[in-house]
Amino acid sequence: MCTAIVAFWLAAAPALAHPHVWIVTRSQIIYDASGKITGIRYAWTFDEGFSTYLSQGLDTNKDGKLSREELSGLAKENVESLTDSNYFTVAKANGKPIEVAAPKDYWMESDGKQLTLYFILPLKTPAPARLFALDVYDPNYFISFVMAETEDAVTLKDGRELKYDVLIIATGCRTAPEETEGMLGPKWRVNVHDFYTLDGAKALRDKLAAFQGGRVVVHINEMPIKCPVAPLEFTFLADTFFRERGLRDKVTLTYVTPLSGAFTKPKSSKKLGHLLADKGIELVTDFVAERVDQENDKLVCFDGREVPYDLLVTTPTNMGDEAVRRSALGDDLDFIPTDKHTLQSLQHPDVFVIGDATNVPASKAGSVAHFESETLADNVMRHIRGEPLKEEFDGHSNCFIESGNGKALLIDFNYEYEPHEGNFPFSFGPMKLLEESRLNHLGKLAFRHVYWNVLLKAWPLPGISRQKKKPAAFTE
Repeated sequence: MCTAIVAFWLAAAPALAHPHVWIVTRSQIIYDASGKITGIRYAWTFDEGFSTYLSQGLDTNKDGKLSREELSGLAKENVESLTDSNYFTVAKANGKPIEVAAPKDYWMESDGKQLTLYFILPLKTPAPARLFALDVYDPNYFISFVMAETEDAVTLKDGRELKYDVLIIATGCRTAPEETEGMLGPKWRVNVHDFYTLDGAKALRDKLAAFQGGRVVVHINEMPIKCPVAPLEFTFLADTFFRERGLRDKVTLTYVTPLSGAFTKPKSSKKLGHLLADKGIELVTDFVAERVDQENDKLVCFDGREVPYDLLVTTPTNMGDEAVRRSALGDDLDFIPTDKHTLQSLQHPDVFVIGDATNVPASKAGSVAHFESETLADNVMRHIRGEPLKEEFDGHSNCFIESGNGKALLIDFNYEYEPHEGNFPFSFGPMKLLEESRLNHLGKLAFRHVYWNVLLKAWPLPGISRQKKKPAAFTE
């Protein structure tokens, strides 16, 4: 009986102008611990008519129900007979076809009206997840596959579902050193280090404590990154660190960036570039790393340039959380397409996004998330009430930049205005923007107290609002 049924199911007739079987499919991508795709978990629910046809004579105990045991033979025959059709699956990663292996963990169940076939379709070789595409269809149109409509819910690791009316995503971003060829080689955390993770920062601390001289290269792999000024701060502080240890004349410092200058904004880039030069730090721009050559201790650019190092302090590619990828909510870097003024998802109106998880063209910095939160909170309430959303978030960001020797700079900018000179937070100061000073350094130290005792209590900061004030230089 089962063999005859499968033969009927797969007897695709090119002359047919419409499907004879309808399947509602649910698909879930399976990842391994490294973030690579290892398979696809399917659930195919057949239409009632075909389910009735398939299940004839299978109720062997005559109890009016079909158990998994009674359906086990049908499940086996179905998955084994799907080989020639490649399981109606076309999967690609980075534009290249992926070969699949034989199904496993398969079974069928009945809800009394419809049959559902469950199975896992493994990949023959784990595939990188960037730009993964999956199509499920019958090219002969004998079977019509339709994607299942799902309820708005968040699925937890233990399988529980949290249904929602409004979802706020604040999953941040992560470093992905595996995205660059050679970065995770045998010298990772030996003379190739990062500092955006706790383990990385501790390993780099120990390396610096024993470092006696050589070529130190501070590198940004690609933008965007968390806290865009952090690599610059590390470079300035490293200069001070080696001077205080009497090693500065034995160390060459090089700052390597994919940008055309030291920072993302022209005016501040020029200012910070001069500061690097004053400290004897070489600036290498427009450097897009193709690979890390750990055998020869070199960074290799796509244009053929090479930068040798004895100690490489790298900022790996930053990507959104892997949960975003598994949910198919993100772009090719797993950041969620978000309206830059309302903070509403561009694809899902009941979803709002905040902080590093967004793809808005603002810094991935704590101050941005703080200013976003005020607009987001208002807009969530407006959305619930059915009111128009405020299009008011302007990309406001401000941050201190530690420049070494007990000094710092302070920058304040948004989508429209780049960092500029002036006073902050009031017209009289007391702090100066885009100027190196001791007061700015003390302001950064004081901010630790402000964060825990003011910001987290949602108290307003005098002189600082969610939207950036128009700079005096631009005021008519």
